[in-house]
Amino acid sequence: MNPRVKQWRGQRVWMIGASTGIGAAAARLLLDLGARVAFSARSADKLEQLVAGEPRALALALDVTDRSSVDEACQRIVAEWSGVDLVLIVAGGYNEMRADAIDLAAANRMIDLNLRGAFNCLDVALPVLLRQGAGGIGIVASVAGFGGLPKALVYGPTKAALINLSESLYLDLRSRGIAVYQINPGFVDTPLTASNDFKMPALMSAADAAHAMVDGIERGHFHIHFPKRFTNSMRLARLLPYRLYFWLIHKVTGL
Repeated sequence: MNPRVKQWRGQRVWMIGASTGIGAAAARLLLDLGARVAFSARSADKLEQLVAGEPRALALALDVTDRSSVDEACQRIVAEWSGVDLVLIVAGGYNEMRADAIDLAAANRMIDLNLRGAFNCLDVALPVLLRQGAGGIGIVASVAGFGGLPKALVYGPTKAALINLSESLYLDLRSRGIAVYQINPGFVDTPLTASNDFKMPALMSAADAAHAMVDGIERGHFHIHFPKRFTNSMRLARLLPYRLYFWLIHKVTGL
């Protein structure tokens, strides 16, 4: 559904959310494959450590909830590299929340980070891609966006919105020469999942997740999801009638 990426050497990649987890692992992998990579996240010190000694890397600190900081980073990339070939929006957060303990302030912070942050990135990156008439944009959502889950009262809806957003982007951008990638990881061993107090099925390393994501982009896939033995079961579950879906989720999670 997207053009294949035949080689990464010389490609200009902006990784937003590159300080830890999948973003850091994927940014490092793309550097190893020959790409130029701009590492962006909130922690300037962490970014500087990650790009130390890498002539093809930039460290651009930003906060996705602050559009001006995202715009400043984008302008720096364009000034340094005269454009960008791939923008990957990986930044996001997770707070456990259930219906009997709604925390509106925490909910709004998660909406700002996971959803409004993605729109801030799109607002500054899409004009660059549209002027070029080429390039790609990938958005990391989650299998939690496939259907309602316990403890994901806010996280799940933000990820569902990102899934819908990437679908709408694909319909708008495919004729403009811009690739769109919808990326839905399962459970990945990252700082976000470290506090989970339940068994995480098919847990994979950040390095393996990065390889799966990059492989999907290389193959031109629109929907990139991993590990497939878990993500495909979640996709199939979503096709069940609600009575069966809710029974299955309760049985699997015990919640």
